Amino acid sequence: MRKAVSFTVLITLLALLLCSASAFAGGKDPLFINLTSDDSHRALMAISFGQGQMQRGHPLTVYLNDKAVLVASKKNAAQYAEQQKLLAEITAKGGTVLVCPMCSKKFGVPEADFVSGARLTSPDITGPALFKDNTKTLSW
Repeated sequence: MRKAVSFTVLITLLALLLCSASAFAGGKDPLFINLTSDDSHRALMAISFGQGQMQRGHPLTVYLNDKAVLVASKKNAAQYAEQQKLLAEITAKGGTVLVCPMCSKKFGVPEADFVSGARLTSPDITGPALFKDNTKTLSW
């Protein structure tokens, strides 16, 4: 009985150790931010957080979809000036800003109207960024 309890405790501890180790980001793990909101504060939080992690060495992809495509529109520069400035800084420093084509069409934001560095995406572009080994994801 005592061996069975010890074995069970050992297995449980080992399982917890293995599961918790994968939850921690490594020093250079990529970050994929999924932004769906056109709320200026939420967008600023997401973009600022991503930029901060990129400055710490994490490759960054910001995926703008649903109403967040409005943040990428130059026509909305007055409403999203700070967010657009950060997005341009992110792409200028090697980060990626992707815009959902279906959402872009739905909300009337043509690619010609995107802020500098943002680009229309496809499954062939988004998939590798999202599914790259050790990528961590956050959504706003």
